[in-house]
Amino acid sequence: REIQQRKVETMRQINAMGGGGFSMEPENPALDEYVIRQCGKATPKVCFLAQASGESLEYTLNFYRAFSRLGCRPTHLSLFAAPPEDARGVLLAQDIIYVGGGNTKSMLALWEAWGLPSILREAYAQGIVLAGVSAGANCWFEQGVTDSIAPQPDVMACLGFLPGSFCPHYDGEATRRPAFHRLLAEGRIQPGYAADDGAAFHFIDGALHQVVASRPAARGWRLWKDEQGGVHEEEMQPVLLTQSATA
Repeated sequence: REIQQRKVETMRQINAMGGGGFSMEPENPALDEYVIRQCGKATPKVCFLAQASGESLEYTLNFYRAFSRLGCRPTHLSLFAAPPEDARGVLLAQDIIYVGGGNTKSMLALWEAWGLPSILREAYAQGIVLAGVSAGANCWFEQGVTDSIAPQPDVMACLGFLPGSFCPHYDGEATRRPAFHRLLAEGRIQPGYAADDGAAFHFIDGALHQVVASRPAARGWRLWKDEQGGVHEEEMQPVLLTQSATA
């Protein structure tokens, strides 16, 4: 049992959700429960990073409500009103770091100003589970498809913890799929993944472990361009999650 616990703590895990979790499916915590199980703790410490939403108070309160109900010890890290005395100490004390949705560009710019990328990379190396939805999913890849830099979705450089590119809300926003295809055809983005709302990609040690979903219709997708310039899209059947009886 001790060996199993040590293995859980040292695996590098990232969960990239296209949409869903407590912010989009408050009545269905299946995706959040899936993330919680990965740390192997009975009452895990979970820190919420809400910078992409401008640290929305309502969003943060909803996080506390949701993760308290799921048996966690929730906290959050603010970079706006109350600058942290020890951001590194706060983040490295967690079992899970959960990043909310919003504006990817603004979030990453703020993180850079406060030195969070290096802290998050340290947390990742130590086995702290990383998770996020929308902007909080884009951020872990080399590139993300985002609407945070222009009216229409475009590509932007992200943290690069995971190789390739990512696109959230693949079925939830009509402009996402054509934008990803266009960016691939133009050679402006690397091959990568897209997630429908309710779908999530789980990576272990930098490799895709599996795709999971909180809804029957949600899918994951793999996209690439061939040598002739054709864009290809492969549907990835997810594991359908069920929420716990106590949720």
